[in-house]
Amino acid sequence: MGSPTQSEGEPLVILHVEDDPGHAEIARRNLKATRVANRLIQVSDGQAAVDYLFRHGEWADPGAAPRPHLILLDLRLPKLDGHEVLARIKQDASLAQIPVVVLTTSAAEIDVARAYAQHVNSYLVKPLDFAKFTELMETFGFYWLAWNRFPG
Repeated sequence: MGSPTQSEGEPLVILHVEDDPGHAEIARRNLKATRVANRLIQVSDGQAAVDYLFRHGEWADPGAAPRPHLILLDLRLPKLDGHEVLARIKQDASLAQIPVVVLTTSAAEIDVARAYAQHVNSYLVKPLDFAKFTELMETFGFYWLAWNRFPG
């Protein structure tokens, strides 16, 4: 399978891997507010992300699990942590070209360095302040969903 593509007018599929319901809601609202046609699929743990991406279990049907154009990945996740999910994505030829953006509370240099060593495309630290987090998500949405171009 080749890299994900987006045709003109085709909704962008975003896989959001986030275990904090509040953070997931902020992301959902702000991505919707960018007014870019998109389909947000949210899973709450690393194993669910791997199941979705590799189409296991409830995600076995490709129609229910379209290839994402972008993955928004937290690092601190139950079952499998974000570093493990990132490693599996980037080691698989059918998934490796999907851009992955880490969105996490960790500003630890070891996490940043490890993520970039695993070929993450961007690393964002969630601000503790609600207004700043909302602003970050708005800027993220415009950059990745409106201005960035995906392979096609």
